[in-house]
Amino acid sequence: MRKFFGYILSPIHYLYFGLMLLIFHAIQWLSLNLGGYTPHKKAVDILNWFLTSSYYLLGNTVTFINHQHLPTNRSIIFIANHQSMYDIPPLIYFLRKHHAKFISKIELATGIPSISYNLKHGGAANIDRNDPKQSIGEILKLAKNMKEKNWSTVIFPEGTRSKTGVMKPFAVGGIATILKKVPHALIVPIVINNSWKMVRYGSFPLNTFIAMRWEVLKPIEPEGLSAEEIVKKAEAAIREKVML
Repeated sequence: MRKFFGYILSPIHYLYFGLMLLIFHAIQWLSLNLGGYTPHKKAVDILNWFLTSSYYLLGNTVTFINHQHLPTNRSIIFIANHQSMYDIPPLIYFLRKHHAKFISKIELATGIPSISYNLKHGGAANIDRNDPKQSIGEILKLAKNMKEKNWSTVIFPEGTRSKTGVMKPFAVGGIATILKKVPHALIVPIVINNSWKMVRYGSFPLNTFIAMRWEVLKPIEPEGLSAEEIVKKAEAAIREKVML
């Protein structure tokens, strides 16, 4: 039955989603060129509110739980499991006061209205996975901005999306590189549940009537811990909360 409704509601979702990307591409360009970083970021935040709201057109729900008192005057490394591209808009919107940037594949920085523009101009690290030197340079540039501007970052250490919700092992590399430059960044795990179910049948039809959930877990202080120990603790905390 959910799949049946997916055939009906997916075109409505995609029309709305695509329209928001086109409209906000122009808004981002204007806000960045006329006002700089701050109005551009506000435009991106509003865009991601609209993108998140598109999930409701499928009968899906979004619950974002954050009972943690996170500082806004300190860089944060948010570490999350990764289930689908639909993980991202709620993270951008609900973590907006932390100026959270993403480490993204360089291919996504071209050709996608709004999304590519933000990845190019919003402070993301756009890495070429076939060029380790370029990748490290991008991550170090992001780390420099984190240190100087109190920006934060969201990292998916699995490296790729889980199509079944089952977590893959976490890699340490990107997190270790950032911690070398920003050793006092607070580590905050986030568990994402049921996002993968939205794309259970692929990109069409999208699944319907799914209760999607993001939860910010207890922060990890990095002092006295190696990058490997930090990632291990974050991975264990997330695994404990993943619902299959």
